[in-house]
Amino acid sequence: MSIGELLAATVPMVRTLNLEYLETTPERAVLSLPDQSEYRNHVGGPHAGAMFTLGESASGAVVLAAFGDQLARAVPLPVSAQIAFKKIALGPVKATATLGRPAADVVAELDEGKRPEFPVTVAIQREDGAVTGEMTVVWTLRPGG
Repeated sequence: MSIGELLAATVPMVRTLNLEYLETTPERAVLSLPDQSEYRNHVGGPHAGAMFTLGESASGAVVLAAFGDQLARAVPLPVSAQIAFKKIALGPVKATATLGRPAADVVAELDEGKRPEFPVTVAIQREDGAVTGEMTVVWTLRPGG
């Protein structure tokens, strides 16, 4: 089962918003949010909450891809998130999440008994490529599995 299939099966909000996993690697994840009238805001684009969920879901996908082999000894958890809305998003949007630190550095901290924190940056774009939002989610690996 792919990470996208796993998350779609286990995270109800992913199914609710019909998020689609386009790419998931240990370095980046790309998800799409289709244009759905029931999730539009007052200007006709995706609601801010839907875009936040898209970005956070993309960040979680790259974290699982990068650190899935650590799940027996650590639990990935978001620590904080910031989002900036840059342009009006209309139609379908996609989020591209990128791991902000080398995975090996994060695992080395975990090996030292620390609780590492690391950022994941997310760009949310319209179909024309314009960046409509930018997000940073800081994650941790909490030792203890």
